[in-house]
Amino acid sequence: MVRVKFPAALAMLLFFGLVLIAVSMQAKADQLPSYPAGSEITFQWVYSCPSSKGCAFACPRAGSASHVTKLVIYLGKMRLAADKHPLALFYEYATLDNPRGYGFSIDTGLGTLACQVSGMMLDYSGPPKSTQRD
Repeated sequence: MVRVKFPAALAMLLFFGLVLIAVSMQAKADQLPSYPAGSEITFQWVYSCPSSKGCAFACPRAGSASHVTKLVIYLGKMRLAADKHPLALFYEYATLDNPRGYGFSIDTGLGTLACQVSGMMLDYSGPPKSTQRD
């Protein structure tokens, strides 16, 4: 049986190369919007939590979180088919324990789209700051 030894320098280069690839992939994922391609986003809300404690949100039938540090909500229409564009609410958030979370709610015509935000500061509301992807 022949044993092959990796020199320490080669092992370190391999390790740092893998780390750089992972960081690059994460940066690309961070640039993608939190809504599907073809969506027509018409309004955006951006919230922050100055204390990082006591902030929470709840979007009925979609999701909720506590210890929220940031929250971005998008309102628009989602393209499901050529003739189907239901109203949709998309959101992305971060908490003390989870750096990235996403959710959505699609209006079926039987209810309302709503979110309750507690303890957070509204930093922006208006037309979307980010560009939609197609």
